[in-house]
Amino acid sequence: MENRDLAAMFEEMADILEIKGENPFRIRSFRRVADILHGLDFNVASTVMENPDKLRAIPGIGEGTMRKIGEVVAVGRCEEHERLRAEIPASMLPLLRLQGLGPKRIHLIWESLRISTLDELEAAARDQKLRTVPGIGAKTEGTILNAIADYRRAQGRFRLDQALEAGAPLLAFLRDEPSIVRLETAGSIRRRRETIGDIDILVTTAEPRKAIDHFLRYPGIRSVLGSGETKTSITISKGLQADLRVLEEKSFGAALQYFTGSKEHNVVLRERAKRRGLKVSEYGVFRVDDDQKIGGETEEEVYQLLDLQPIPPELRENRGEIERAENGTLPKLIEESDIRGDLHMHTTASDGRDTVEAMTQAALARGYEYVAITDHSKALSMVGGLDEEAVLRHCREIDLLNERTRHVRILKGMEVDILGEGQLDLSNEVLAELDVVIASVHSHFSMPSARMTERICRALENPYVNILAHPTGRLILRREPYAFELKEVFQAAIQNRVILELNSYPDRLDLKDTHCRLAKEMGALISINTDSHAGSMLRFMRYGIATARRGWLEAEDVVNTYPLARLRTILKKEAYR
Repeated sequence: MENRDLAAMFEEMADILEIKGENPFRIRSFRRVADILHGLDFNVASTVMENPDKLRAIPGIGEGTMRKIGEVVAVGRCEEHERLRAEIPASMLPLLRLQGLGPKRIHLIWESLRISTLDELEAAARDQKLRTVPGIGAKTEGTILNAIADYRRAQGRFRLDQALEAGAPLLAFLRDEPSIVRLETAGSIRRRRETIGDIDILVTTAEPRKAIDHFLRYPGIRSVLGSGETKTSITISKGLQADLRVLEEKSFGAALQYFTGSKEHNVVLRERAKRRGLKVSEYGVFRVDDDQKIGGETEEEVYQLLDLQPIPPELRENRGEIERAENGTLPKLIEESDIRGDLHMHTTASDGRDTVEAMTQAALARGYEYVAITDHSKALSMVGGLDEEAVLRHCREIDLLNERTRHVRILKGMEVDILGEGQLDLSNEVLAELDVVIASVHSHFSMPSARMTERICRALENPYVNILAHPTGRLILRREPYAFELKEVFQAAIQNRVILELNSYPDRLDLKDTHCRLAKEMGALISINTDSHAGSMLRFMRYGIATARRGWLEAEDVVNTYPLARLRTILKKEAYR
């Protein structure tokens, strides 16, 4: 039993309670438990059996939660979860994934039209019947139709973190097989795309049948889709497909390059080979005139035979990387080891799970030089957002902690809401006391593009704003970005010496890769932050780094690779680039 499966159970219980319009406290409690379980870096199922006090010690995990987890671990199900699932049609749950259609609206639609499936909802919207439901007009009806189309396109896709976490136990299982000599992932998961369709696994072995049989013994298999002499396909957690390909050692590099893709990158590469009298396939690099193989054991060899710098997997999207490789001018992509600190994290002062001290210790364990504690401001009252007086008390507590903390500097910060007209949620007098001010949009997502652009740009003009957090507001596979003029906002950030955030939280990755590259080309600075709500979530930095690499970012483009003294000049707006 994985943590994500337990978290999904609590999330679903919260969803059902919301659809039914029940106790908001219980709903928030279940969602908080789900967030906690997502963030833990140890297996909850084994801990609840072997060391339950470790779980009890976590704020937000009460005895009721312990009983539910214990029940699932012991018998494979939770009675309350099953009872709740029986109280509404199961087909209603996917409706919660539709942008603009929250639990209250789903409840109203059910009460008014007895609609309980996606197909019924789509038919009602097309027939203009939804507008008969209180609070739904023609515009909302159109929004729902667009959301249904987005949902259908996303089916069968998984977030990068979901695919990596689901695949990790399978890869570890395969590495335990002595007959497997080499093992690599390929495809979109190796390119670190934000969503993944399946996991491609390439292995070399002198005993193909033995490797395949071991693959088929993986305990987490849900189904076997097909098995042959060189390729076998299975499904694992949540229906994610995993394909195993058995290769010859002498062709491994060529196959790794070929199956990593992308398709568009490979097409251009093969056209380049043809112009040189060569052909490239998953079996190697060959001369056309005599079909003589001249390379393919390593990826580096494939690129070198085509007179190219080896191209990092994250860049292989046919976005100019081949031309740059030909000129020897590929960027030196940022590495996770370049990061010196995290400038966006939450604590128990608002909606975080760990104290300032615990978050600082988690950062110190990662070798960071500094962190910024950036709890929420008062507009987000439902998560304990701080008013002016509470912010100043929080700052004094951080000052005291800095006096006794060695090796890591704690920067005083806040994540401040951008209100409807672009004003900020805290006074300038209070903002002046902070080292880091993050401005964020958390409301009014459906504003027209022009108004949203004006709203964000006005906020960026505030002299105390340092970072624009999760700039587009998207949630991967759940919520589309709000409408605004991206270049206009980026230019306003540059003019006002404001840093753009690449938020590493797995369902955000906001900015996305193409936005990062645009920001770099325009001259903006980026901060890669985790938006952590617990110390264990600092590991999410890996997802931001993957996106940054896909966006062609180098260490110099990212402010939290800078030493503290240089970072302070940026935060004080004494310098930018």
